[in-house]
Amino acid sequence: MSTADQRQRLLALLKEKSFRYSPEAPFRLTSGRESPYYVDCRPVTHSAEGLALIGEIFFDLIKDLEVQGLGGLTMGADPIAHAAALISWQKGRPIKAFSVRKAAKEHGAGGLIVGEVEPGDRVVIVEDVVTTGGSTLRAIQAAREFGLTVVKVLILVDRQEGGKEAVEQVIPQVQAVFTLADLMK
Repeated sequence: MSTADQRQRLLALLKEKSFRYSPEAPFRLTSGRESPYYVDCRPVTHSAEGLALIGEIFFDLIKDLEVQGLGGLTMGADPIAHAAALISWQKGRPIKAFSVRKAAKEHGAGGLIVGEVEPGDRVVIVEDVVTTGGSTLRAIQAAREFGLTVVKVLILVDRQEGGKEAVEQVIPQVQAVFTLADLMK
């Protein structure tokens, strides 16, 4: 399947399983705002077909970067990072996946970063949905505090509510695979 075909299939899955529109009964978002649009990527990012497509598409977007890892705030970023890491290994260019915890553990090794990445590694932060950019900015901050160099941010769906632009203030290289407008077509 070509990259264009993979993108079209992934968009179809997101439209079918992840996008809802309800102007008469708006949804409350993580940010606390209400919106007639709801995007929950988990039905797709947790499906076998979705993982395969996401892995291929995200790996294709980072394969030429000199990065050692990709990850983001658990739980939205986890399946994306793991899918792309698996594809990277299958294609002979292994890239490590990592997760950023929402709170540091008080036991074990503790910390916010989980995975094989090490201080000094160049990484890509991934996100399933961006609205305000708050979760992505927290992931970037935690990665930097750990000693990682964030070179790019990849977003599965940009809700086009200013989040991508907020992230671009911190990391100039930000790319969304799809936008809310794509889901609405």
